[in-house]
Amino acid sequence: MTLEQTTERTSTDYRSELFIDGAWRSGAEGRTFPVIDPADNSEIAQFAIATEDDCVEAVDAAARAFPSWAATPPRQRSEILRTAFEILRSEREHLAEIMVRENGKAFADALGEADYATEFFRWFAEEAVRIPGEFRLSPNGDKRIITTHQPIGVSLLITPWNFPAAMATRKLAPALAAGCTVVLKPASETPLTAAYIVEVLTRAGVPAGVVNLITPDRVGPSVERMMKHPAVRKLSFTGSTEVGRVLLKQAAETIISTSMELGGNAPFVVLPGSDVDAAVEGALVAKMRNGGAACTAANRFYVHTSVYDEFAGKLAEKLREFTVGPGLDRANKLGALVSIKERDKVADLVDAAVQDGAKVTLGGGKLPGGAFYEPTVLVDVKHGSAINQTEIFGPVSPLVPFDDVDDAVRMANDTIFGLIGYVFGEPQHALAVAQRIDAGMVAVNRGVLSDPAAPFGGMKQSGIGREGSSEGILEFLEEKYIATTP
Repeated sequence: MTLEQTTERTSTDYRSELFIDGAWRSGAEGRTFPVIDPADNSEIAQFAIATEDDCVEAVDAAARAFPSWAATPPRQRSEILRTAFEILRSEREHLAEIMVRENGKAFADALGEADYATEFFRWFAEEAVRIPGEFRLSPNGDKRIITTHQPIGVSLLITPWNFPAAMATRKLAPALAAGCTVVLKPASETPLTAAYIVEVLTRAGVPAGVVNLITPDRVGPSVERMMKHPAVRKLSFTGSTEVGRVLLKQAAETIISTSMELGGNAPFVVLPGSDVDAAVEGALVAKMRNGGAACTAANRFYVHTSVYDEFAGKLAEKLREFTVGPGLDRANKLGALVSIKERDKVADLVDAAVQDGAKVTLGGGKLPGGAFYEPTVLVDVKHGSAINQTEIFGPVSPLVPFDDVDDAVRMANDTIFGLIGYVFGEPQHALAVAQRIDAGMVAVNRGVLSDPAAPFGGMKQSGIGREGSSEGILEFLEEKYIATTP
């Protein structure tokens, strides 16, 4: 595996301030933190640190703006979101470059995310004018039953580093379409993407106070203080299950409505009789999209013994063609992980798997120059080993053989997580197995399924609620029943 170095860097001015009540500003204490390019560990920007008081001020601004925004006609909210979609679509390469710089991903992955993220503004621009309601006569004829929906209120949106644009727009778009005002807290690794998207929304016409951006360094206490603010009525969080548990406990104190997209441990099941070439192509997408740093990434490969050796060999052969290096060089198919710390976590998982009896048939090592790790294939992995119980979040494919399909289903479901699964095989057989997988989403004979028009979410400890589709806007609405005389 070779590390391809880029020879040129693109210089861009980045927004690196808080955005509160319609104004870009530094934090109350004037402190900043560095944003690092994981491809070469260089500093991209110094981003403003929000104090706890800054965070409360952002909530206050959102609370003041809420009545007016909630009363804004749906068509007007829709047009603002549509304008944001048009801006992002015209500036997709700029958005991709920001993500590459602070996240490290390959440029092709960044472009794919830019397109996916942008679509949420178009989808929810259309959903804003289709909020459902009902008007009917009660069965005994004594009243008219009116069912309507109203925006839930100030919403706190917390997003991760792995998809800094898509996770922001997947929350911002339905919240704004519903008539909610928001406080966005992005991951400290990737605040520049969030700041750019907020700037686009202001250019599209979002009024002051409707969208606010904060980046506290004392995240736990700051979030807890905001959640105790009486104006905050919604928390939408994407991140680890461990943090999700903490936030759910805090939300219980003031009965805040929560939407949680938490950890995953996706099984990828290759059934007997599968088209191995198609399964390998699907695996390349399911595993290597975003360098494996996705909650939807295939994490555990269960491959029937009849096709195990062929699948393992062809997967390694395809991954051997991946060039690794800085994402700004568009020839590279795999970029850096988000940080040296994340790279080392992946390396430790691989080392532990090898000590537990797994064999490396490709990769298995760190690469110089930044947070790079080789595309890696592990065979003879034991079900239940640490690498099968942990979200790898890197370009590592651990393969487990099976003889009986019932055993494959049992192993696939042997986890506290249930976000997504993948099944490859003869269509009718694969669909039958997919129905037995305990996951909120299952891809059959395909390596990707995310779509703004489809409900995204998990079962078990992978989350609560759904994002995208028509369900996504309902997460930010309260249902109200009004009774009148007939």
